[in-house]
Amino acid sequence: MNFNNLFDTYKEENLFGRYVTNKHIEPLLKKLNTDFEVSVSGKSVMEKPIYTIKVGTGKFKIYMWSQMHGNEATTTKALFDFFNLLNSDSELATDLKKSFTFLCIPILNPDGAEAYTRVNANEVDLNRDSLDLTQSESKLLRKIFEEFQPDFCFNLHDQRTIFAAGNTNNPATVSFLAPSYNEEREINEVRQKAINVIAAMNTDLQKHIPNQVGRFDDSFNINCIGDMFQSLGVPTILFEAGHFQDDYQRETTRKMIFISYLSALRAVSENRILDNKTLDYFNIPQNKSIFYDFLYKNVKVILDNAEKSITFAAHYNEILLNETIAFKATIRQIDGLEDNFGHYTYDFQNQLFENQVGVLPQVDSEANFIIGMHNKIVNGLLKK
Repeated sequence: MNFNNLFDTYKEENLFGRYVTNKHIEPLLKKLNTDFEVSVSGKSVMEKPIYTIKVGTGKFKIYMWSQMHGNEATTTKALFDFFNLLNSDSELATDLKKSFTFLCIPILNPDGAEAYTRVNANEVDLNRDSLDLTQSESKLLRKIFEEFQPDFCFNLHDQRTIFAAGNTNNPATVSFLAPSYNEEREINEVRQKAINVIAAMNTDLQKHIPNQVGRFDDSFNINCIGDMFQSLGVPTILFEAGHFQDDYQRETTRKMIFISYLSALRAVSENRILDNKTLDYFNIPQNKSIFYDFLYKNVKVILDNAEKSITFAAHYNEILLNETIAFKATIRQIDGLEDNFGHYTYDFQNQLFENQVGVLPQVDSEANFIIGMHNKIVNGLLKK
């Protein structure tokens, strides 16, 4: 497969950026051809429709759901790119629909999507509700799982910009996890299949984002949906869409997720799920939370009438304003950053902060300040 050409051909141009809601996907659902069965399978806490899309007639049944955390839309964008491929008259689309039956929930948490929050309208994290099933969205996800009886589950998420692929200066642009099914984190036949598919996806992604694929921590938590479905005997894969350099709208990451979908399906259809790729899987570096969005190094401050050189860091806060996401940089840590990296790093070589004696950067303040004579930081970025 020429993954780059496929993405360029089938990218859904009507979806862009970080904010995706029912309002954005409903016109796209209407464009799908008669091969697609589009249904309202349930309602959210606030009575918003939860859509399901079923397509294909193949023997391998794939259950995919996105935005169980409402503010994690990258995998949803990639789902609609994938739907565009399946909606085409290409040979690949025909082959995929003959080999697979897909049942997809593009937005499981439409209330959280509209409010741009992780939780649902009852402020419950749906990915911690798989055991108690207290929420309507969690109950629906489980009900469809039991009725569809999938062969694989794809649990689709975004992750924060804090993650590196191991202890490196490489962001974890895509991360995966074959969740544990028990406290001992053992590998049975079910988890092995998920491991093998992840190893195949990593092989393909290394050609596009070398050293920028991570592996999520596999501590067992039965309240998490991946651990639950894995323990119920269905191979389940966690997809995490992360940061790519300068890609805060996650459009490059979206492409990598699209590639991951196709790579995973190829591995399943070619029966590579029967391989033993455990070593390859565990050689994927585990995610480390060592990134800040901004790192300001070697800044001179005056403290108690003495000069001191400090390093401090800032993160972006994502704020919903007029149906778009604004990024507001806020100072988060001062010193103790020897093992951290910045997506943007500035070395000020001992220039003075704010040009004022006694003025220091403050945690939780906006990242707007001056260093030296000409270095003006506006919303985290250097403006000369």
